[in-house]
Amino acid sequence: MSLPAAFVSVILIWSTTPLAIKWSALGVGFSFAVFSRMAIGVLLCAVLLALFRVRFPLHRKALLAYVAGGVSMFGAMALTYWSAQYISSGMISVLFGLSPLITSLGAMVWLKEEAFTPSKLAGMLLGLLGLALVFRGGLGLGEGSSAGLVALFVAVSAQSLGLVWLKRIGDDSPPLAMTLGTLVVALPLFFMAWLLADGHVPAALPERAVAATVYLGVFGSVLGFVLYYYLIKHMEAGRIALITLITPVMALLLGHGLNNEEVLPQVWLGTLCILLGLCLHRWGAQWLAYVPIGRDR
Repeated sequence: MSLPAAFVSVILIWSTTPLAIKWSALGVGFSFAVFSRMAIGVLLCAVLLALFRVRFPLHRKALLAYVAGGVSMFGAMALTYWSAQYISSGMISVLFGLSPLITSLGAMVWLKEEAFTPSKLAGMLLGLLGLALVFRGGLGLGEGSSAGLVALFVAVSAQSLGLVWLKRIGDDSPPLAMTLGTLVVALPLFFMAWLLADGHVPAALPERAVAATVYLGVFGSVLGFVLYYYLIKHMEAGRIALITLITPVMALLLGHGLNNEEVLPQVWLGTLCILLGLCLHRWGAQWLAYVPIGRDR
């Protein structure tokens, strides 16, 4: 697959995932929706692994990576699906736009990979300001909105720190095998969550919920991850970072246009702050290097 096609595909998948999450739970409940999605993902991954004869490592480092990925995926997705009952799909995408900032902070503390620089600190502060504005714009939109926003922020943190955990383990398993191992660990946890939260198969399955669940299982849980790992392998990190700058805006527009979701001015302003914070965090040092401070004209 060409890199531009993979790049555009990841943007489209990540932009549409939050809205699909909301639609998948319509009439079936959040716990059944997320369990069904992950079950589809496991089956598809297993078929693809056998079809393309991809090795499935079972050594100690690989098993640790599967556990780390599965636990963080369960925490992130369970809380995201629960919070989607109370907040808009656009809000979900905006908060997940904070992932690079939280991941970077976790890498600084846990992996000692990066040092604090003025541009990185400014980017994180802008991201926090954006988060505060998004919270302000989301409060009062409906019953449970405040709890939904808090749960979603915890979900974003779980996913971001899970990536740092995986980086610390340092496993080099094939992306498809890594995706399957992660889903295999997470699936029993989602099953238990469904039993505790509901435990009943819905009597009727709305067509929109079924279509959204299949879409998430095929594209959101499998194809999106495989393409993302493909981009990481073949593209510069700076270009990949553009994905997180595009998806929140697209998700806000999709939620507003297709699901009649209200987007308050504070949310747009918070989104802008988060995106500017990401830009500063990622490219701030390079921009400062080009500023002709103290040079002779």
